[in-house]
Amino acid sequence: MSRESEGRPLRRAVCPGSFDPITNGHLDIVGRASRLYDIVHVAVMINKSKKGLFDIGERISLIEQCTRAYGNVVVESYHGLLVDYCKERDIPAIVKGLRAVSDFDYELQMAQMNNGLSGVETLFIPTNPTHSFLSSSLVKEVAAWGGDVSHLVPEPVLAALHAKVRPRGEAPGAQG
Repeated sequence: MSRESEGRPLRRAVCPGSFDPITNGHLDIVGRASRLYDIVHVAVMINKSKKGLFDIGERISLIEQCTRAYGNVVVESYHGLLVDYCKERDIPAIVKGLRAVSDFDYELQMAQMNNGLSGVETLFIPTNPTHSFLSSSLVKEVAAWGGDVSHLVPEPVLAALHAKVRPRGEAPGAQG
């Protein structure tokens, strides 16, 4: 019997980001949110002024592969304000991971703005310390220099990175 049929609406939250690419740190937050909420939306936010390594379709596919085991994750892209995404889908909560105190300053401002615009609440989950240094930008940079990122990203992302990134200084066709 579903929770909706029991008379209680489903608890829904969104984990937003660019996810270019999704990392083990992102998956830690999404996985923890999936245990707290009935449905977790992963919103791949589109910023047309940024050129990503992976296009939106690739990001969605990678996230779907990496979150399939959770069973309650919906992955979509969105261009616009996150609060509008939440309103359109009746999502009352945003879940964000915090890596360090420096993240808190920025995320607090965003949370207050989002709440003021729409009443959507933001919940902060402290990142697992093993992922506290991790960002998509660092993963891409290390991979571009031929560094080992296998412990930082799930296997589908690692394979996709290897297909996209040729380490700097490596001759064309040299990657195995």
